[in-house]
Amino acid sequence: MTTRFKRILCPIDFDANSMAALDFAADLAQQNQATLYIMHTVRAPSAPSEVPVEPAVPQWERDAMARLDSVARQHIDGKAKFNLIVKTGDPFAAIMETERELNPDLLVMATHGRTGVSHLFLGSVAERVVRESSRPVLTLRPSADIP
Repeated sequence: MTTRFKRILCPIDFDANSMAALDFAADLAQQNQATLYIMHTVRAPSAPSEVPVEPAVPQWERDAMARLDSVARQHIDGKAKFNLIVKTGDPFAAIMETERELNPDLLVMATHGRTGVSHLFLGSVAERVVRESSRPVLTLRPSADIP
């Protein structure tokens, strides 16, 4: 039996590793005639307690959506259907929330390849997603070709 992916979620943070994961996910979406959900999580800037009321969609989310749209068009270029998702908050929590909402067939994401002390202090969103996800997760390690 051949597994066919119809919905692929690809969280990115705009670094070279996540762009490589996006390219891989786009090829996979094309091969499976799947819809690719490209996601970015924005950490909300901290603000003083007396802040003017934000518009319905804060500027940093609009900026992230514009950048996400530009990157998606550059990397997908007609290969597959795609939808863009921008969330604000903790990346791990946002990915897990989006997984529950979309129920994708597969998540494709990059790892940063940290080990030792930096991994201990920084953790790994990808590692947490692999441990907590109820869906299959394909992770791509940094390549020697990626700066």
